[in-house]
Order: sequence, then structure tokens, then C-alpha cells
Amino acid sequence: MECVEGLRRPEQGSITVLGLDPFHEVYRLQERIGVQLQQAQLQKRIKVWEAVQLWASLYKRKTADGDRLLEQLGLVEKRNAWFMTLSGGQKQRLFIALALINDPEVVFLDELTTGLDPQARRAIWELVRGMRDRGKTVFLTTHLMEEAERLCDRVAIIEHGRIIDVDAPARLVARHCPERSVVVATTDSRAAEHFGAIPRLEEVVEAGGQFTLRGQGEDFITDVIQCLSEHRIRVTEFRTVLPTLEDVFLKLTGHSIRD
Repeated sequence: MECVEGLRRPEQGSITVLGLDPFHEVYRLQERIGVQLQQAQLQKRIKVWEAVQLWASLYKRKTADGDRLLEQLGLVEKRNAWFMTLSGGQKQRLFIALALINDPEVVFLDELTTGLDPQARRAIWELVRGMRDRGKTVFLTTHLMEEAERLCDRVAIIEHGRIIDVDAPARLVARHCPERSVVVATTDSRAAEHFGAIPRLEEVVEAGGQFTLRGQGEDFITDVIQCLSEHRIRVTEFRTVLPTLEDVFLKLTGHSIRD
């Protein structure tokens, strides 16, 4: 990320962003991009509105409406607060506002919702969706698979510094985790026998009248419903469990804890 943003010289290879070399043409590039770093600090006694005005003054091009950004990020009430009095989540939201102040063509967001509560996270997600809808490119790094699945058109999964797969979230899930699960609760004594005949069924696990059926393919859930209908199996619970991007990540990178 730091190489792409022009903050660090790459040891090898080449990078272009908007047709510019991030290292040799860094000042031209900085006018057109926005960057929110994973870790950053400001002067302790700078006020929120002062930070926004300072950042806006650094750009030659017309900047975004700072007050509107503060409103979107829930910082209007903290407009006159010193930076040192802000909570961790409020500081994070302020840095996002500073990254967007120049209305960038490409914005780099590094772990943008780390430390935020659910309400703030959802507000920022809506902000990112709005940027995408306006034709902006958002380059996002995150460890939250739900965040990547909801926001990203394309996802690259990185393991030990190398991209091991890249695609749309839905296609990654379909390619690496084609299995489907259906949970059915029933008191029908012959349910297990009927379930065993479902096409593409791989496993049936029963516990106290609750059956978990696991199988492959897009039609597996339809096959389960058809089985219930054909044999008039009365159910008290029915829910599907579909694989997510998190399942893909764990399958590709392993389940062990990494440093």
C-alpha cells in the first residue's frame, strides 16, 4: 500500500496509478488521490475544523465540502473539539474525512473501520458505496470479510505478500466453496431415510430432531425442498447456510493463527 501511495520506494517491479509513477510523480499523483493510513496522528491541540481546513488548503484543485463530510461521518458535534479529546473511532472518521477532502479519483482506505462501533461502520460503508456510485475507485484493505463482501466489486486474497486469487466476491465463493447446508427440524421418523436419497448429498448430521444436510451445487437447496414436499415431511424449522468470503479466506489461507 505504501509503495502504491508513493510513501515507500518499491524494491522491485513497477507501479502505475492513474497512469503516474507513484514515486517519481508523487506530487502530481497526490493531487488526484486520497489516503487514509492504518495509523496516523495529528497535533494534539488542532481542532477538527482546523484539520479539515488545513488539508483542504494543501490542494490546488477544488476540494469537497468539509462540513458536509463531517456531517456524513457523524463529526459535526465534534467540529470544535481538539484532536486529543477524540475517541479512537472519532479519530478514524476524521482521517477518512481528510482522505476525501480533495474529492479524489482514487482513494486508498487502510483498515477503514477498525475500532468503530456498528453505527459508525454502517455510515462509512454507505459513504464508500456513494463514492463508488459516483465513479470513484476505492482501494480498500480489510481483515473484515463481511466488509469486503458488501463493498467490493473485486477482492484479492493475499497470503504471505502474494495474491493467491482475485475475483468478484460471489465468484470466489462459488469457485472455492460450492457446498451448501440446510438445517431442518422435524419429528418425522422416516426423515433421515428420505434425506439420504437427495441428489448430491454429502453428509447428514442429526441432533435432537434437527438435521443438517450438506451438499454441492446450486440446485442442492431446491432438491431438499422437493424432498420435503414429495414426502410431506412436516418441519418446524428450515434455514439455509451459505458459504461466505470468510469461508473462502480460511480455505485458501488455512485455519491456524498467524503473526
